[in-house]
Amino acid sequence: MSVTVNGIDELKKLAGSELGTSAWIDVTQERINTFADATGDHQWIHVDPERAADGPFGAPIAHGCLTLSLFIPLFTELLDVQGVTTKVNYGLNKVRFPAPVKAGSRIRLVGRLAEVEDVPGGVQITVDGTIEIEGGTKPAAVLQSLSRFYA
Repeated sequence: MSVTVNGIDELKKLAGSELGTSAWIDVTQERINTFADATGDHQWIHVDPERAADGPFGAPIAHGCLTLSLFIPLFTELLDVQGVTTKVNYGLNKVRFPAPVKAGSRIRLVGRLAEVEDVPGGVQITVDGTIEIEGGTKPAAVLQSLSRFYA
C-alpha cells in the first residue's frame, strides 16, 4: 500500500513514520541471468544452476547488487511524492546482505522514513529499508537509502 503526499511540506510531516510493506516480487533465474548479462557478472553461483546446486547455498543465488537494485521498484510502492519537479536517487549510507536470495524466492520491502532534511531547492530523505525473503529467518538486505526531491 502506497503513502501519497503532495509536495515537500507534506513529505516533511512523514519524518519518522513507517511506510509499510511492499508486495512480494519474484526473483527468478531469468531475472538473475538478465542482471548477469547487464553487468557482466556471470559467476557460477548466480548463473549455473547445476553447479550452484552443489555449492554453499544449494541453489543459484541473486547477485547482492540485483537485490539492492530491486529496492527502487519496491520503494515506489511505499511512497508516492507528487507535486515535485524532480526525484533523484542520491545514494546509500549503509548496506548489508545478511542472507542470500535463492533463485525462485520472493522478496519484499519494509520501509521507514527515518529523516527529511532541507537541501538547496528541496529535501533529502533517509529511508531505512529491510528487504525480506518470504519464509526466511534473516533479511536479504538491510539498507539506508538517500533520495532527493526538488520543488
